[in-house]
Amino acid sequence: MALLVALVSILAFVLLSVSPVDPLQTNVGQAALGAMSPEQVERLKGYWGVDLPPAERYLSWAADVLRGDMGTSLLYRRPVAEVIWEKLSNSLWLLASSWLLSGLLGFTLGVLAGRKRGGICDRLVTGYSLLAASTPAFWTAMVLLMVFAVYFKWFPIGLSVPIGITAEEIALGDRIRHAVLPAAALSLTGISSVALHTREKMVSIMESDFVLFARARGESETSIVLRHGLRNVLIPAMTLQFASISEIIGGSVLVEQVFSYPGLGQAAVTAGLGSDVPLLLGITVVTAVLAASGNLAASVLYGIVDPRIRKGAAR
Repeated sequence: MALLVALVSILAFVLLSVSPVDPLQTNVGQAALGAMSPEQVERLKGYWGVDLPPAERYLSWAADVLRGDMGTSLLYRRPVAEVIWEKLSNSLWLLASSWLLSGLLGFTLGVLAGRKRGGICDRLVTGYSLLAASTPAFWTAMVLLMVFAVYFKWFPIGLSVPIGITAEEIALGDRIRHAVLPAAALSLTGISSVALHTREKMVSIMESDFVLFARARGESETSIVLRHGLRNVLIPAMTLQFASISEIIGGSVLVEQVFSYPGLGQAAVTAGLGSDVPLLLGITVVTAVLAASGNLAASVLYGIVDPRIRKGAAR
């Protein structure tokens, strides 16, 4: 996990270094930079470390990050760590709810579809999953926004809290109402991968020899699904669920833009458009840590769900 995060940070730093973003122009401004003398420009390059080799600049930045200093955001004029924590705290409502909903609904639909290949439930779930997988998250978000916020007026149009009230007046219900449509947009598009893979695994289990033997012994269909099906599809479904954390984070970038939701995804877009290199690097590292943590959690839970994996590792 540490190696993966380090490689992501190196790649992000290299891409930003070769990009057309001018650190001096971003920090000082084009007008002010044009009015400076060459000596002043050289002093600024030394102050910002622009004249240093890329490897030295990366090592200096990485050492500061390990000490908890991600730099100062050029747009927010605040420490990057403080901005990321504020935006991430808003996004956690959205990311956690959509991640749980997509996993639970995808697993349930996959099991129901895989019970009988070619049945009505199988055709409906497969059709919906293929349609959802080919639908962009931002388009789904715009449809939900137009139907449930603009037409029916059941939910607020955007933002994470109501406008015009203080932080002390914000209730839990207000945050939930503002997060319903963004979470639904992410969940509807995230269900498909879990449902299709779970369905495929469930079909192979229900058509296996040991299930045929269980039917011959007189076991009911419900007992077969619970005792044989769920136990064998749980680990693949769990793998996909934790791997989908990166997809949820990536989808939130567009969904938060549609709903003007002030979360980490919208901050990433703002940092990219505003050439806020310190904030963009910080968000890249934090999201890489979140995605890698999901894979790490899946590996740890493998041994809990299936003791055979733990025993094999011990040998």
